Amino acid sequence: MVRQSEVPDRLIVGVTGATGVVYAVRALNVLRELNIESHLVVTRSAQLTREYETDLTKDDLAALADVVYQHTDVGAALSSGSFQTRGMLIAPTSMRTLGEIASGVTSSLVSRAADVTLKERRPLVLMVRETPLNLIHLRNMTTVTEAGATVFPPVPAFYARPTTIEDIVDHSVGRALDQFGIHTDVFPRWDDDLREAVRAGTMGGGDN
Repeated sequence: MVRQSEVPDRLIVGVTGATGVVYAVRALNVLRELNIESHLVVTRSAQLTREYETDLTKDDLAALADVVYQHTDVGAALSSGSFQTRGMLIAPTSMRTLGEIASGVTSSLVSRAADVTLKERRPLVLMVRETPLNLIHLRNMTTVTEAGATVFPPVPAFYARPTTIEDIVDHSVGRALDQFGIHTDVFPRWDDDLREAVRAGTMGGGDN
């Protein structure tokens, strides 16, 4: 007897060596709070960035995820399209990883899993980090967008009057998770109430 099974509620989170490990950390925390299974893969360069930017150890970061993979294990479950997920978030996405995805020549489990995500027509969200952008970067962004990915630089939004780094990070992470149909309340969403609060100076630090 053949039975239809439910698609597991899981999301792949890749972390590469660009600045911004905090985005992955926050995304993993939010996914845990929402009971969405997280599958984490971190590149070697990302581990170096983690040391520079946070007080977390390698084990601390791994403990935030439900399942952790070695970035060299290109035969892991994530490398197969039969392993069903909501999609993949790479936070942050280095220009090297972007280039690998754009070319289809993958050297790590992060870029391999991204390639699989694209071929299976699942959401792939790339929180690319670099500035200024050269023409190669821009062309690679065009290529992955044409292939179905969403290029999502973590650009701060200031209309809600953020007062902490955490406020800024939450807005980018929440908006990135929106791309997977994961609705959160970690940041204030723009509506008539928020607009009036901003006008009245009751958001953040007001009009001082």
